[in-house]
Amino acid sequence: MQDFQDHFLIAMPALNDPMFKRSVTYICEHTAEGAMGIVINHPLDVTVADLLNQLQIEFDKKSPVARSAVCAGGPVQSDRGFVLHSPKAGYSSSLELNDGLMVTTSKDILMDLTTSAAPEKFMLALGYAGWTAGQLEQEMADNSWLVIPADNSIIFDFSHAEKWQTATGKMGIKPWQLTTEAGHA
Repeated sequence: MQDFQDHFLIAMPALNDPMFKRSVTYICEHTAEGAMGIVINHPLDVTVADLLNQLQIEFDKKSPVARSAVCAGGPVQSDRGFVLHSPKAGYSSSLELNDGLMVTTSKDILMDLTTSAAPEKFMLALGYAGWTAGQLEQEMADNSWLVIPADNSIIFDFSHAEKWQTATGKMGIKPWQLTTEAGHA
């Protein structure tokens, strides 16, 4: 089994599911039992301030972070938050994903987001994408996804609108060059 952990799944143009159309998904975990990832480029009509207000968490209303969009991380547990961030220890539920990337699911990070205690770089998503055993591999065979090694700069340094095109560009191709036909038998 090929391991896609710490890779991006880039949606092929023919993938029309609204949750995944032109999506870039960071794969947090991939085992024989399945895979789990977070869509990093589908902003919701919800800001960090909206979410913090709803959770009754005090925050700095003047912080630019308060106005940033929360992403739809995927269709599973869309009421659960995931913060992808640059390394910063001390949160009660964090996991290191690669050398410069962690994911935190505990509420304590939310209290820091609009303060100087926040991780240097982060993005907040609600929900995640999940695949059962063999499902992701089948979707790969069906030509639904391109796979590239993850690049933290795509997560943090590009607008949501730029991420899909930037990720496909990392492969040396332009989006118009992609076809719906699979190149395997």
